[in-house]
Amino acid sequence: MRAATSSTSLVIAGIHLHAATADALAAASYRFLVQLEQLGLQDAVETEEFAAQNSTGVVRRFRLSAGLAAIWAPGLDTLGLSERLQLDTLNSSDDLEREILLAMLLSPIAFEFPSHEELVSAVRVRRNIVLAARKTALEFHTTEVNRPEDCWTYSEDDGFTVRPGYALIPALQKATQPEASGKLYSFSCYRATEYVILLAIAQELETCNPPLLAAVQQRWERRAIMSGRFHDVFLREYGSMEQPLPPKYYVPGDRLWFRNPDEHSSDVSGYEGSWVFYIGNGLFTNFWKREQPYTLTAKCLELFHWRHATYTDDAGELRINEEIVEAGVKASSADPVETARILELMLRMREPKGVYQSGGCIDTSREYPRWMRPGTADMVLPPA
Repeated sequence: MRAATSSTSLVIAGIHLHAATADALAAASYRFLVQLEQLGLQDAVETEEFAAQNSTGVVRRFRLSAGLAAIWAPGLDTLGLSERLQLDTLNSSDDLEREILLAMLLSPIAFEFPSHEELVSAVRVRRNIVLAARKTALEFHTTEVNRPEDCWTYSEDDGFTVRPGYALIPALQKATQPEASGKLYSFSCYRATEYVILLAIAQELETCNPPLLAAVQQRWERRAIMSGRFHDVFLREYGSMEQPLPPKYYVPGDRLWFRNPDEHSSDVSGYEGSWVFYIGNGLFTNFWKREQPYTLTAKCLELFHWRHATYTDDAGELRINEEIVEAGVKASSADPVETARILELMLRMREPKGVYQSGGCIDTSREYPRWMRPGTADMVLPPA
């Protein structure tokens, strides 16, 4: 099913549950409907069964009804879901689960699951990501990196690895959450997103697939999985340049990239763009000032003003003056006309790599973890 980008032709694909037989699909669908009923969402969802394409079996689609979608998320804008439905996602785990499921049920590109159990784990991992991302705080530095030395060690060949015998979950928490270590550590926002995702996955595997957690633990004691390989092993990407997601469609737990659309300032190390999580309630992570998460407007203003804050340091390196950025954001925020002008530029879809013409900072895709249950898991660890 192809997602459209205009508000008049947006299609809701929602969640697809797959099964080999009609009886198995009926059982999985019943369990999901019970889950929805426990959250008070059963009457908001419409369903449809159809034959699986390009494979055997049957599929049932679950999606938010068109009438409620138009009221709760016009144009598939999920940023206001919590406010419109008065959800307390900060203090209520059930409300956070409601926002996650409602956003998934609104997706223009189907979330596919081979079982209800995989869907349950996917929602819990998204919740884990949000909870861990809220706690994550880093020390900002564009060149230095460090980790807690009691549980991490480093080599050029293997990256940062967990010391043998030290459990992966607390090691990740100590590296990212100052409450667990008493200290802030320096690493890129991109690597921080990997740690948050890995932590969320490990916490779910501890419950649903301990053997896979043991394999991940052993792998991280030998060599870290990073960057493109991390993406390939642990994540799915939905949306693309050819099939872009709506610019205001996000699911809590999504990892995404805001691109710096200014060619000059994007040459500054660490300012090519910004990797963040959507944590629900219209907010995105701010790992440098976690008590000040970004709204979409605030993030757009920050990236826009990077272009006004570049300078060359004594070593001849291009840098960004954060004080100038903050002053620019403050001034723009106080001027509704200027804010609207900047948003008109920045809320455009990003252009392809290497192109800087008239694109904005909004990426066409988002990322979320793969399946992880025994028998259906598709996280294949590479050899060390």
